[in-house]
Amino acid sequence: MDYFMNWIILFFAGLCEVAFTYCLGRAKGVEGAAWWTWMVSFGVFYILSAILLAKATQTLPLGTAYAVWTGIGAVGAVLVGIFIFKEPATFWRLFFLTTLIASIVGLKTVSS
Repeated sequence: MDYFMNWIILFFAGLCEVAFTYCLGRAKGVEGAAWWTWMVSFGVFYILSAILLAKATQTLPLGTAYAVWTGIGAVGAVLVGIFIFKEPATFWRLFFLTTLIASIVGLKTVSS
């Protein structure tokens, strides 16, 4: 049960990584108290993400867990960039995003 639960924890760690990149993107366009609010939020999600990653690696292989964690963060950050920050969704960005997702799924599959 711990093994399965740690995959769920790892998924939430990846979502926290996406959240801290979102906060960083929001902080980019503001000043003063709003900047500090976004940066404190960034720090909270950053720490929470690291704690959840550390917890997940108690039963998951470290290399796989780290790769999946960064992959979730990378995919999520690109999607946040496209859908929220209106970054371009070019063919090549989407192509390599798809290969990244396939790699994450592959790592999960061979680590079961």
